[in-house]
Amino acid sequence: MTNTAHTQVVQKQFGEQASAYLSSAVHAQGTEFALLQAELAGQGSARLLDLGCGAGHVSFQVAPLVKEVVAYDLSQQMLDVVAGAAKDRGLGNIRTVHGAAERLPFADGEFDFVFSRYSAHHWSDLGLALREVRRVLKPGGVAAFVDVLSPGSPLLDTYLQTVEVLRDTSHVRDYSAAEWLRQLSEAGLHVRTSRRQRLRLEYTSWVERMRTPQALRAAILELQQAMGQEVRDYYEIQADGTFSTDVLVVFAER
Repeated sequence: MTNTAHTQVVQKQFGEQASAYLSSAVHAQGTEFALLQAELAGQGSARLLDLGCGAGHVSFQVAPLVKEVVAYDLSQQMLDVVAGAAKDRGLGNIRTVHGAAERLPFADGEFDFVFSRYSAHHWSDLGLALREVRRVLKPGGVAAFVDVLSPGSPLLDTYLQTVEVLRDTSHVRDYSAAEWLRQLSEAGLHVRTSRRQRLRLEYTSWVERMRTPQALRAAILELQQAMGQEVRDYYEIQADGTFSTDVLVVFAER
């Protein structure tokens, strides 16, 4: 699939569901928000890029702590939701910019911080996007990434990527911790801290949010029941399709 074709899939998938992501509990809540906010203590003059902002949850959490937030996303419909919600919340220091993670329309060293949450698994080229992150960061600037984490085991990885793409055809890849660390290093970003946390995904809201077709919903449930006990135990798969997965939270510096 070409980058242009993938861009069209992402825009279709998320444009139609923009409002659902604004009200999504999975996206609006998370222990990682406290970590992101703590990073910004005393940084009232900073400029921050929310990369792959989706419905703007990171932007809303950090805007009161910095001078400016640029909410950046491939979906214009998502950006329209962010702009409307920012206005409703009185967050006048959030502005929206449209574009892809691999081609950032910003000057070198423009941002003090780049934060990205639950976006990287949609990027067509993680390495290129990370090099762009480094480019737009000031020397000593900090990047933080939060994303679903592949366990690394071939069996567990194959299962995870399969259910992800059945649910959402814009999915590219959930990366392992080793893949993340290698790609960050190759991009010239120095990992400061990394941690894993667990994310519970309630099946019905998970597929409803993406409006997954019924045939693919059925395929996910069939696959879950057909997998061996090792997979079912690791992902804590329940009879109704609800499951848990790993999430990586990593901070890196230029």
